[in-house]
Amino acid sequence: MLPPPAWPIDFRTTLLRATLYVLFIGGIAQGAYLEAIYLPSVRFTELGFTEFTQTVILATCCLMLIYVRHVLKVWPTITLLLLAFIAASLVREQDYFFDEYIARNTWKVVVSLIVIPSIVWVVIQRRRFIEEFACYSNTFAFGLFAAGVLTTYVFSRLYGRQIFWRAVLEDNYVREFKDVAEEVVELLGYSLILFATLELLLLALRIHKARRVAN
Repeated sequence: MLPPPAWPIDFRTTLLRATLYVLFIGGIAQGAYLEAIYLPSVRFTELGFTEFTQTVILATCCLMLIYVRHVLKVWPTITLLLLAFIAASLVREQDYFFDEYIARNTWKVVVSLIVIPSIVWVVIQRRRFIEEFACYSNTFAFGLFAAGVLTTYVFSRLYGRQIFWRAVLEDNYVREFKDVAEEVVELLGYSLILFATLELLLLALRIHKARRVAN
């Protein structure tokens, strides 16, 4: 269920959130800039600011979703599916470490172990999922999440195509340009997913509070 009109978000709160989101986006952009200047040996690699921040963002999203699902107990099938998706993304971002220190393609096995059982459970609970999605799809959190997914998994992939950057740079093509463009856009997309997860958490807190008042 959605929280009743008695629990609105006032303009001041909305403005505060928007300001914090703007500052965060500005911060990661500045961080990528400083990474390029001061971390030349690891910039835009798994050990650099951009990829490390991606990992932190995804891990934070996972923790928030676990809290929403297991503590607040709001929309359990929706949050399970979101958690599986983001956890799989987190594992995928660690592919270098899995390949280097465990075995090649290990991350694919881990992702499968996360995603397949989650999808099976959601299918089993499909009626509940449809009911929850009817509420979730009408929230600001869903809009932000959709924007983050489109940015990360569609636009960044197309924008980071080698053929595109070869056409842009021609004889001056260097792979690093392509990698930087793709990774920074990915970071932006993950940031939108972070905002979406935070909005979901705040909404879940309101729903939880409304339930307690009702009882």
